[in-house]
Amino acid sequence: MAKRKRKNRTHIQPSEEEMNKIPKSFVMRSGIVGTSVTALVRDVRRVLEPNTASHLRERRSNRLKDFVMVAGQLGVTHFLIFSRTEKNVNLRIARVPRGPTLTFRVAEYALAKDCLALQKNPKTSDVEYHKSPLLVLNNFQQPGKEFKVMTVMLQNMFPSVDVQTMQLSEARRVLLFNYNEDTGMVDMRHYSIGVKATGVSKSIKRVINTNLPNLGDYEDISDYVLKEAIISESDVEDGPESTVTLSQDYPGRNNRRNEQRAVRLHELGPRLTLELTKVENGMCGGEVLYHRYITKSQKEVKENERKRQRTLEEKAARREQQEQNVEKKKTEKDSKKQSKLQQAEDEQEDENINFEGEDDDEEEDDGMQLDEEDSQEEEEEEEEEEEEEEDEE
Repeated sequence: MAKRKRKNRTHIQPSEEEMNKIPKSFVMRSGIVGTSVTALVRDVRRVLEPNTASHLRERRSNRLKDFVMVAGQLGVTHFLIFSRTEKNVNLRIARVPRGPTLTFRVAEYALAKDCLALQKNPKTSDVEYHKSPLLVLNNFQQPGKEFKVMTVMLQNMFPSVDVQTMQLSEARRVLLFNYNEDTGMVDMRHYSIGVKATGVSKSIKRVINTNLPNLGDYEDISDYVLKEAIISESDVEDGPESTVTLSQDYPGRNNRRNEQRAVRLHELGPRLTLELTKVENGMCGGEVLYHRYITKSQKEVKENERKRQRTLEEKAARREQQEQNVEKKKTEKDSKKQSKLQQAEDEQEDENINFEGEDDDEEEDDGMQLDEEDSQEEEEEEEEEEEEEEDEE
């Protein structure tokens, strides 16, 4: 059996430097939010794929600082935190690690499964989530610094797009944020991008895109083609504003370069209606730059700034004191360790000196015994000589 040929991966892989520049996010829950908001969290993670932690698991023991510590190692740049109170569902979008933080009230939301259930022919596939969605911000050119902060924050959540170099096949989804001036709300919608042949009726599209239909009930194929003379509203959408000329090959049947196609958007969900309530300059804290319902005088702003500075100074003083205490304990520990080592060395020296003294005493005793033996031998010799002299006399 012949060996199956495998295609080499010829597409250009992004470099490590480019990967580090891509924004990444954590979408998480805070506290008890219920099953509906939990499903919404999963849908938002799906929207932000592939640059998000799709299977992130939160525990009750986890704190925000735990995620912040991990975020630096994984290159995570944004947190999206859903929480729930007795009255509202809230969403905080925070830049890691120093802010700012946007707090939204989720006025209305619909899950992805609900959006697909309303469609006659829902279209979705996993291939569409291999690339980040294209971000579209509409009607955000409003007076007020909060709109500038909100615009920059939303733009930085997604990788930048170079129109000159991007592949057309990477444009598979669109994420739309629209500011409604009448309600003061931000509407979020999520769509998939599709293209269709232009100037062709539904009957011809069925013949082109699928297998031949059952024509047994028709005397001539023209009856099948002309039966839908009254075209539907969706066929009328092939106007010049929705028709494009493909600059590159696009995924799908017969979507070749230089062909004219009509662009279609299919909603994937979820839907969110958000109300910006607060902007803070820190990571889920810090100075309040904007509040929708609370307006403070200049005097109150200065007083709050003084309190915040005092709190920061106290925090810095406590940190410095803690560092001094740690250094002091470390020094005491090192000194105790050094004293123990010195004591052990002194004890070892004393043992060595005692051992040498015992050796000297033993040598002295041996010398004294030898001297006594020599003196005894001399006395015995003298006695023998005296006895010999007496015998001679």
